Amino acid sequence: MQVTVHAPAKINLTLDIVGTREDGYHLLESIFQSVSVYDTVVAEKAESITLDAPACDCPVEKNTAYKAAVAFFKATGIEGGVTLTLHKRIPTQAGMGGGSADAAGVLVALNALYETHLSKERLCEIGLTVGADVPFCVMGGTAYVTGIGEGLQPLPPLPECCIVIAQPQEGISTKEAYAAVDNAVILDRPDNQSAIAYLFVGDLEGVCAQAVNVFEVASELAGVKDIRRRMEAFSPLCSQMTGSGSCVFAIFDSRESAGACLADLKKDYPTATICQPCAGVVVEKE
Repeated sequence: MQVTVHAPAKINLTLDIVGTREDGYHLLESIFQSVSVYDTVVAEKAESITLDAPACDCPVEKNTAYKAAVAFFKATGIEGGVTLTLHKRIPTQAGMGGGSADAAGVLVALNALYETHLSKERLCEIGLTVGADVPFCVMGGTAYVTGIGEGLQPLPPLPECCIVIAQPQEGISTKEAYAAVDNAVILDRPDNQSAIAYLFVGDLEGVCAQAVNVFEVASELAGVKDIRRRMEAFSPLCSQMTGSGSCVFAIFDSRESAGACLADLKKDYPTATICQPCAGVVVEKE
C-alpha cells in the first residue's frame, strides 16, 4: 500500500512573544491558519527509513520528515521502516512552517500506512519532539497556539477569502529573528482575544484588523516593506509578514483585487502565489 499526504503551509494571522522559559525557549501567543500551499509526502512500507527529498539540501538525518519517521517508530515500538518521497512546494526560510508541515505529513502518513489508529492528540505529542509547530500542522485549520507550540485551541475557520503570498529575496534566520525581538521595544502587539471573538462571529474584516506580527515590527526587512507597500496599493483587509519571516501575505475579500495584486507582485517576485484558508492535511491511499 502507498499513502500520499498533502501537508499545507501555515500563516500567522497574529503573532506575539510573551515571555521566555528557563530553558531559553520563547513563549508565543498566535493565531495560526492553514493555507492551500502544499508539500506532498509519499510513503511506502520498507525495512528501514529512507528519504528522497530532491529539493532539500540538508543532510537526510536532519530533515524534519526523516526525524518524524524516527520519532513515530520509537513511539509506537513498531519494527519496520518506510520509504519516503518528499515533494516541496512550500517556500523555505519563509515563516510558513514548511519543515513542520513535512513532519506532520509523515506522522499522518505512517499512522495510515501502519493502521495504528493513533489520535491526532497522540500524533501531536510525537510531533512536538520533532518541532514546536508540528502539533499545529498535524491538527490543521485555525487555532490559537500558545506556549512553545504545544497549546492548541481549535477555532472557527477563517471566513472565505483570497490570500496572496510573496517572498522577498533576503531572509532572516530564526535565531536572528528572535534576537531582534528580544532587543526591540515593541509598542504594537496583537489583540488575540478580540481576533478570536471575531472568528467566532465570522467577521473577516474584524479578524484582519487585529493582524500584528511582532517579528515584522522588530526585523524591518527591506523586502518585506516593499512587498507590503505594493500589496497595500490593492486595498487588502490586512497584510503582514508571517512567522519569523520572511514571506508576506495579504488577505482580500475580492478575488479580482487579489488577482491584480498577484499580477503586480509577479513582475519582481516570480514565486508569488494565491491561495485560500484550508482545513489541514489531505490523505490519499492507493
